[in-house]
Amino acid sequence: MSTLTIWLEAAFLGLIQGLTEFLPISSSAHLRIIGPLLPSGGDPGAAFTAITQLGTEAAVLLYFRYDILRIARAWIASLIDPGARGTADARMGWLIIIGTLPIAILGLLFKDAIEGRLRNLHLTAAMLILFALFLAAADRFGRKERTLDRLGWGHGLLFGFAQALALIPGVSRSGGTITAGLIMGYTREAAARYSFLLAIPAVMASGFYQLYRSWEIGSPIPAGPTALATIVAFGVGYGVIVLFLKLVSTRSYMPFVYYRIGLGVLVMALLAGGVLSAY
Repeated sequence: MSTLTIWLEAAFLGLIQGLTEFLPISSSAHLRIIGPLLPSGGDPGAAFTAITQLGTEAAVLLYFRYDILRIARAWIASLIDPGARGTADARMGWLIIIGTLPIAILGLLFKDAIEGRLRNLHLTAAMLILFALFLAAADRFGRKERTLDRLGWGHGLLFGFAQALALIPGVSRSGGTITAGLIMGYTREAAARYSFLLAIPAVMASGFYQLYRSWEIGSPIPAGPTALATIVAFGVGYGVIVLFLKLVSTRSYMPFVYYRIGLGVLVMALLAGGVLSAY
């Protein structure tokens, strides 16, 4: 395979990462499904997925920079002055830390399975369909009245466990947290915004860890093309954040539900026809 093909494939996968990371349709599932259909014919791997997510999370840092700085300052102030712990921003800082614990602990405990058995495409297709149904039910029956200033410790931890489900390709990090938020009665926009903020520590830690590992043991995709994919993911991801937050304030999540079900059924058909292999 030519060097140009490798670079073009990497750029395309970066485009897919940027388009799908913030939508409740699972970016890891898309990379896992599309990778074997490209000329190289291989799974890009968990390391490539995690590294390119650094690009999309950089877009989050840029878009929410004022919120993040305000929360960080309030959280640091709460460490110095106990009286500052009651502010909404300081509480949000602690809630993001607490909400990150489930995915950090489970990610370490099940690291080998996440990089191996859980990348089975039969499981990915099943998760796309199953969590589409959960999202549909949550969007239909959730009260959608809570805002983030009413987020408490218990809900913060539940958001965290929902995010941890995204360790399985097909669940979707944003889909899991948004579904949990809707079930707990939060508005669509509140659930989406918190899913972006909650993802920052986990995705950045995972991405830099996989970047370090790729230097040690190598990666299916070389460093240069991976860097290009990360840059593409950043640019596209920023645009998706802007459009997605505008969309969810006025529209339901049902188009994403239909898309997930359709994609899951398509993957099952491709597996049955031998076009795709489970591993």
